[in-house]
Amino acid sequence: MSDVSAQPTTEADPADPTTLARYTTLRLGGPAGRLETAASAEEIVQKVQAAQRRDEPVLILAGGSNVVIGDAGFPGTVVLVRSRGLTVVAEDAGTVTVRVEAGEPWDDLVATTVASGWSGLECLSGVPGSTGATPIQNVGAYGQEVAETITGVQVYDRSDGSVGRIDAADCGFAYRGSIFKYSDRWVVLSVDFRLERSPISGPVRYAELARALGVEVGDRVPLADARATVLRLRAGKGMVLDAADPDTWSVGSFFTNPVLERSAYELLRERAADLGEPPSWFGAGDVVKVSAAWLIDKAGFAKGHPGPEGVAISSKHTLALTNRCGDASTAALVELAREIRDAVHDRFGVTLHPEPVLINCTI
Repeated sequence: MSDVSAQPTTEADPADPTTLARYTTLRLGGPAGRLETAASAEEIVQKVQAAQRRDEPVLILAGGSNVVIGDAGFPGTVVLVRSRGLTVVAEDAGTVTVRVEAGEPWDDLVATTVASGWSGLECLSGVPGSTGATPIQNVGAYGQEVAETITGVQVYDRSDGSVGRIDAADCGFAYRGSIFKYSDRWVVLSVDFRLERSPISGPVRYAELARALGVEVGDRVPLADARATVLRLRAGKGMVLDAADPDTWSVGSFFTNPVLERSAYELLRERAADLGEPPSWFGAGDVVKVSAAWLIDKAGFAKGHPGPEGVAISSKHTLALTNRCGDASTAALVELAREIRDAVHDRFGVTLHPEPVLINCTI
C-alpha cells in the first residue's frame, strides 16, 4: 500500500506550507510556519536542530494518520519524515531483527514481513501511517501490539542533542500509549522489531478474526491468510485508506476504549441495565476495558450520524469521525467529537478520550 496518507514531496511537487491538510488522512489542518522535508534519519536530526537554533517549535509529521491539526495550523517548523527502508541487524535460526526507518509506510513493512516469512506483524495489516509512529501510541489491532515485537527505538533527544537508543523495556508501553506520545522530547528515527522466522501467524487472539478465518482462538494460520483476512475486515469498517472512499478520510478510531476500575464498571452496568451488557474485556489488576463504539452507539450516535459542515461518523464504523465532504474544518470535527464525548458521559458516566494527537486544537 502506498503512503497515500501523507503526500510525498518531489521537485515537481514541493512541500506546501500553506496547508497541512494534504499531509493528513483527515484532510484537515491549517498552514505551517515553515515546512521541511527529511529523507533520512540524519536529515531529520538536522532539520530539528535548525529549528531549535531558530527557537521555533517543531512538529514531526509522517503518515498523518493519527493527528488532528487545528485550522490555525502550526506556527513553527513542520518536518515531513520521508526516510525509507529496512535493514536486518541481527538474526538466528528462529528470529530476525530488522531496523526500519521512521518514514517507511507501515503497511509496506507488514507486506514485506509476510512475504519474507517473518511472523509478528501480520494482524496489523492495513494500519495507515508510518513505522516511526507505531511505538508512539503502541499501535495494536486484532490481538497484536507492536510492543510485543519492538526491541528498541532509535531517537534524537531534543533535551541534550544526542542520538541514542531506548530499549523496549524503557518505552513505557501501555494501551495506546508510551513515553513518546505526549512528549516532544524524543524524535523517532528508526524502530527495531524482532520477528519469528515462520510462515505461520502467531496464535489468533481476536474472536472476530478467528471467526473470519474459520478457526478457533489460539490457532495459527498461514501469514498470507491472516493478512488478507485482516485487510478485508478493516476495509469493511472503512479502516483501510482509499482515496475514493470518504469513510476512510479519518484518523481511524477517534476514541480509545475506556479502561475502568471494577467499581466504575459496575456503575456503568447499572446505568446501562436497560440496554444490555456492555461489551467488555477483563484485564490484569481488576480493570475492565469497555467498547467505546458500543457506548457511542447507545448514547444515540449511529453510523453515519451527521455533524456540522459535512463531517460525520463513518457509515461503516461508529468510532471513526470523517471529513466526508473533504473541505470541512477541524473546528467542525472537534465540535462533533465534543458532542459525542459529552453525551456518552451524560448517559453512562464514562469519559471518552481521543486516540489521535491533537495539535493546536482541543475537545
